[in-house]
Amino acid sequence: MLSAMAAFGAVMLVIVIGINAVNYAQTRSVQDDLIRNLLEYEQRALTEPKKPRPPIGEMPGRGPEDEFTTRFFTVHCDLSGEVKGISRDHISSVDEETAKAYTEKILLKGKEKGYYGEYRYQVKTDASGITVLFLNVAKDMQFMRTLLLVSLVIGVCSFLVVFVLIFVFSGYAVRPYIKNIERQKRFITDAGHELKTPITSIVTSADIAAMEHEGDEWIANIQKQSARLSKLVGNLVALSRLDEEMPFPEKDTFSLSDAAWESAEPFAVIAKAEGKKYRQNIEENLALYGERNAVQQMLSILLDNAVKYSDRGGEIRLDIYRRKKKIYIEVFNTCDLPDVSELERVFDRFYRLDESRSAAGGGTGIGLSMAQAIAENHGGRIEVKSQSGKTIRFRAVL
Repeated sequence: MLSAMAAFGAVMLVIVIGINAVNYAQTRSVQDDLIRNLLEYEQRALTEPKKPRPPIGEMPGRGPEDEFTTRFFTVHCDLSGEVKGISRDHISSVDEETAKAYTEKILLKGKEKGYYGEYRYQVKTDASGITVLFLNVAKDMQFMRTLLLVSLVIGVCSFLVVFVLIFVFSGYAVRPYIKNIERQKRFITDAGHELKTPITSIVTSADIAAMEHEGDEWIANIQKQSARLSKLVGNLVALSRLDEEMPFPEKDTFSLSDAAWESAEPFAVIAKAEGKKYRQNIEENLALYGERNAVQQMLSILLDNAVKYSDRGGEIRLDIYRRKKKIYIEVFNTCDLPDVSELERVFDRFYRLDESRSAAGGGTGIGLSMAQAIAENHGGRIEVKSQSGKTIRFRAVL
């Protein structure tokens, strides 16, 4: 709807501006042509005073009624700008003092032509002096204002009508896509529940077989892969629930500081056990409105990712702080990534930045997708940045 209305609004704006711009240009051109002819008309009266001036209706492009509808006055000045004569034969609403004041203000502007009040003027300078002709264009200006107002009203009304139509019909247009998405979610959830039973049976059978045939590498491989499959199915079902419209119906205000300390503690122990430097800075008394377990899961995913993919003897850092009305969760670690050209794809499902290390670590490739979904369901976002593949930083803003 936003895309359609933006496109239609842009088209209507172009049409309204185009209509009024063309009308303005054409009206001004007609006015300038008339002024030019009137200046020649007045010049003949000055140079040939004994000859009667022909009617305005006999000028090129004019009709017989133009003698009565064309209202103008002319002011003649010397080259210094001093008024020498005023012709008001075709206007009665302007006295000589007003005409003189208008001329002085126009000459101060220094422009050859333009608008002054309800008049279109043109200044002509030659050896005999300066002539300023004022053409009354009140009707033309009123028409331009009316056209602008009418076109704007029509544009706004058309915009509202189209909005109503799009609002009504867009529901029908997206209904098949909504059904497909719902079917996909239902399929993942149903398939996950159906797969749990046979996977549990395989895991149990493998454990019993391992007790009877201790050290068998084939049975050990079955145990490893079935455990990985069980984790993958669980994550898929959890991710499918996060895609629902209300994944966390029972949100509440909780202490983020306490929840973060609780989630980070085991990863701090693991990092130190692996000889990695771990530091954390969690601001005290941070409260967040949301689902505590989900936020802790997001923290665990980011910290687990940092511990797994940091380089040997590397550094891991957790920072949680408030800036104004937002809470920032940053997880930083040193690393050695061969290619960071597609870094933003780490939030895509099943995408792995380093395939070899992901496979060795037993990752499923959807953990970061879950972290992103959790952040978005708490009204926030999550982003990632890297410096030449040597460091990586995940930042969640809630």
